[in-house]
Amino acid sequence: MTRLLNVALVQELNQGDAAPNLARIEQRVAEAAAAGAKLVLLQELHNGPYFCQHQSVDEFDRAEPIPGPSTERLGALAKKHGVVLVASLFERRAPGLAHNTAVVFETDGRLVGKYRKMHIPDDPGFNEKFYFTPGDLGFTPIATSVGKLGVLVCWDQWYPEAARLMALAGADLLLYPTAIGWDPRDTDAEKERQRMAWILSHRGHAVANGLPVLSCNRTGFEPSPIDGPGIQFWGSSFVCGPQGEILAEASRDKAEILFAEVDLARGEAVRRIWPFLRDRRIDAYGDLTKRFRD
Repeated sequence: MTRLLNVALVQELNQGDAAPNLARIEQRVAEAAAAGAKLVLLQELHNGPYFCQHQSVDEFDRAEPIPGPSTERLGALAKKHGVVLVASLFERRAPGLAHNTAVVFETDGRLVGKYRKMHIPDDPGFNEKFYFTPGDLGFTPIATSVGKLGVLVCWDQWYPEAARLMALAGADLLLYPTAIGWDPRDTDAEKERQRMAWILSHRGHAVANGLPVLSCNRTGFEPSPIDGPGIQFWGSSFVCGPQGEILAEASRDKAEILFAEVDLARGEAVRRIWPFLRDRRIDAYGDLTKRFRD
């Protein structure tokens, strides 16, 4: 038995601000739906530039409530084209309290769930701790007409615990809206090591949990608002199957829609031959709740 799902990942260049970015998203979702996609995944913080390259209180003006103007527009888009849509927004929860939040819309336009990014980086060029409060909704898949979506966001991709908890909660697939790229000053060898580590981390989540993985990244160069090197987002959005096999991969430097056909039934078939969940030693994992074993 197969359960085929046509998916589309919208890998885009920043268009400058919310209005042109959302206009481009509307165009891309229309194209994806016309090509048969039933699930569309957008990149992280798609409404504007990756503003976390610096720290500025003015950037909080980009945040908006959920529900709010963008969710209204995105919900109408999902309904118009009859797709399940996964988007990524800067959520204003209260004055001085904001989250990096993924939202999921059903084919009828309803906002059926959200996930607040749990792991928040603080690295040169990625000053996210200044803007985002860590998520407080846990690792709970969002039920939709195409399956239970284990939605995580970017920096969550480096944590096997997050993927595992989504799998244990019944996710049918894992999805990662992402914004990751190179420091242009790095050597070509270092750049490729970083990109391959990123891909391998996702493929590892697929293998360890017997689930398909969708990762949608930004592409293009975005200059720093201050005197910094900027970020060259490396694109490479991809879809892999439950054994980590690459089903589709986008270019590194072009805006495009990546299409793939995912068989959701293969996860169970793979888990029957590789029963990792059966063989877990849950009696011996208590130290995972510690920061470090001294």
